[in-house]
Amino acid sequence: MSVAATDGQPPEIVESLFPSGVPGAMEAWCDLADREMAEAADLSGLRTPQRVRTLIATRLRLARPDKEAVRLALARQALPWNARLAARTLARTVSAIWEAAGDRSDDLSWYTRRATLAGLYGSVLAYWMGDPSEDDAATLAFLDRQLARLARMQKPGKVA
Repeated sequence: MSVAATDGQPPEIVESLFPSGVPGAMEAWCDLADREMAEAADLSGLRTPQRVRTLIATRLRLARPDKEAVRLALARQALPWNARLAARTLARTVSAIWEAAGDRSDDLSWYTRRATLAGLYGSVLAYWMGDPSEDDAATLAFLDRQLARLARMQKPGKVA
């Protein structure tokens, strides 16, 4: 995956495994990362907001060794012809986070939770890309601030 992302031309092995080329490999990697995130996160005894935070932090921790490949994949997904791929992988990731956090909604809140988390996750991911620290401390502090802002917005009668 790293070779395919850095070279610009998919190697033969990637072409044989992923007939759609690098976009297919990126989508498969995102699906794998979603599953690994859900399996690796310890959510026992946590409330939903802490579960969401733990899942996002776990996702970033697991992706840290491949941060450069993630950066290149995000750059590739930002191209106009990859907009559907970017939307699809983001939607699947935020759904995986909510499902692992225990969300079982099936009404309008199913959509609003995912749309809200997509914005939050996207901003955290962009911040993480610029965070040079080895432990992602600045990114996790940013994540905490974003989650706190979101919690304030959700309280009736409060202005964020």
